Amino acid sequence: SGAVQPVEISTNVAVSTLPANGALFEVTVPYTDTLWSTRLKRFIAYRLYYSTTHWVTEIVRDKQGGSWYKIKDDKWGFVHYASPAHLRMLTAEHVAPISPDVPAHLKRLEIRLGSQTVIAYEDNTPVYMTRAATGAKFSNGDFRTPIGYFQTARKRPSRHMASGDPAAPNGYDLPGIPWVCYITESGMAFHGTYWHNDFGKPRSHGCINVSSEAARWIYRWTNPVVALEKEYAADYTGTSVDIME
Repeated sequence: SGAVQPVEISTNVAVSTLPANGALFEVTVPYTDTLWSTRLKRFIAYRLYYSTTHWVTEIVRDKQGGSWYKIKDDKWGFVHYASPAHLRMLTAEHVAPISPDVPAHLKRLEIRLGSQTVIAYEDNTPVYMTRAATGAKFSNGDFRTPIGYFQTARKRPSRHMASGDPAAPNGYDLPGIPWVCYITESGMAFHGTYWHNDFGKPRSHGCINVSSEAARWIYRWTNPVVALEKEYAADYTGTSVDIME
């Protein structure tokens, strides 16, 4: 069955070592401010919000002996530093596939634009439903999510998404967007949404905004499967997605 409860950990445990290529972490507090340098703690880099995901590549110590997680930004290429008290390292259990015994061709997602809902089916039986916020028409362009048939061909557990001037009405700069399942080459995707909870009406730039919890469920349930240590996976026989009115 798709009705699998999410795995939760009540407290963060600071780790002392990391895998060679780093590890995926999740913010567990309302927000945490990262630093450009552990020597200059008054210079804030980014504010990272609850449920965002980030790749930590190294554990460093400041002059006072305090530990910091070095985060690699996947869009701009810079690094910044976060407090270990505010992040937890995710395990294979957190990203384990849901319903792996169900044949891939019997899984499909349905997006109903009129009701702004996403429904997951296994052999035509609905197993999961969540509210969504799909693409909308803005003053600077028409970003409405198109009707049609797609696939979750590319997936990644974390992505920094940005476009335009962040100070402009429709600009954005959003690090650590969690549980991204792309369905087009241009970047339309399911993903977790931490900057609003206005689900049930169109308001995105084309993507299918869902809660971070819902996005993780979709990420775990769909193909391709992304191994915990991987930042990205692609397979053009992904899970079918049907977008309809």
